[in-house]
Amino acid sequence: MIRVGPAGWSYPDWEGRVYPRHKPRNFHPLAFLARFVDCIEVNSTFYAQPRAEHSQRWAALVADHPDFRFIVKLFQGFTHAPVPEDPAAWRTEAETFARGIAPLRDARLLSAVLVQFPVTFQHGAREVRRLGRIRALIDAAPLVLEVRHQSWFTPPALDTIRGLGFSLAYIDMPPAWNHPPTWHAPTGHIGYVRLHGRNSTEWFRRGASRDDRYDYLYTADEIRAVVSKTKRIASDSDETFVVTNNHFGGQAVANAIDVLALLRGTPVPAPEELVDSFPHLAAVTRTEGQGRLFG
Repeated sequence: MIRVGPAGWSYPDWEGRVYPRHKPRNFHPLAFLARFVDCIEVNSTFYAQPRAEHSQRWAALVADHPDFRFIVKLFQGFTHAPVPEDPAAWRTEAETFARGIAPLRDARLLSAVLVQFPVTFQHGAREVRRLGRIRALIDAAPLVLEVRHQSWFTPPALDTIRGLGFSLAYIDMPPAWNHPPTWHAPTGHIGYVRLHGRNSTEWFRRGASRDDRYDYLYTADEIRAVVSKTKRIASDSDETFVVTNNHFGGQAVANAIDVLALLRGTPVPAPEELVDSFPHLAAVTRTEGQGRLFG
């Protein structure tokens, strides 16, 4: 099965472009998005340790959509901070993380944990040991690894990732000499396609903001290529996810809808605000407002 959805849901610039301008009472963006996409990558768990009461609330918000799934990003203390000298420090952090996402796991809504490293994380003995420690500590769900340096995509490094039990993400991002290749051998049973956009000008510009880097809308031809690649990945995977991270201005949701429509071969539901903001979607969607469906 292939599931498609954006990375995150809390973006001020999605107001009026993805979400309704006039919200009904008790509106929540997660419940709203679950009407149109079938997975969400939770990125708030990267910036702060998750809390069980939040996870329980998220599970409740998607209860009407039994096929919906979550992927949560691992807390950045494991991937972007120095490895603590005292092993007990990471064990405590891992226990906190596990408690925070337990309601999603217990509700069988958690498909994977995304372990994302920056491009400065290069293949080496110390880095492999770090992955091994993470593998031993984080066991609430299968682990998907995102590494952005090409040194991880040689046959020996891929064998190491495979041996450690990580499913390696396929990353779509601006090309560079040290970035991953467009294709690599699979390493695990989860297929994971992560779309960052291809805004090369802003991605490499010194001082560019997060919004600048992820400001990109995939074209129809690019979406067709993404879907073709995803189908190839899915043929060797138990579960496959396409996560759109080109979030600026709601473009992640627009491209998620593009992917879903092409995969299903039929018009798919979409928020009317989104179709207003991205008129090309009118040809592949049926717009849905706050409660009514318009043909």
